[in-house]
Amino acid sequence: MQPDHEAIAEQVFIALADPSRRGILAALATAGPSTATDLAKRLPISRQAIAKHLTLLAEAGLVTAEPGERRRVRYRLRSAPMQVAQQFLAALARDWDGPLYALKDHLERQVPQ
Repeated sequence: MQPDHEAIAEQVFIALADPSRRGILAALATAGPSTATDLAKRLPISRQAIAKHLTLLAEAGLVTAEPGERRRVRYRLRSAPMQVAQQFLAALARDWDGPLYALKDHLERQVPQ
């Protein structure tokens, strides 16, 4: 994996570590682009806290801010960083599968039948 992809994956994992941020992403996935005020109406989090979480999610590239009417900013999901993180996890899984299957085979040969 390229170094820039590792940095992107790291930012995604940091962002996803917080349950409030995962809730915000889920709300955006369900309802589509929303303002911080819209999200505060749907989630048990204050508007100020949501705004702080949205800033971190934007820094990780998971959401993008779009100017709207009357200076309201709507946030939209971006899937590209999540896809980079998924590729990182898939590569790890591939690297683990071979040794794990070899260990399993070895252990099964050691057990008397």
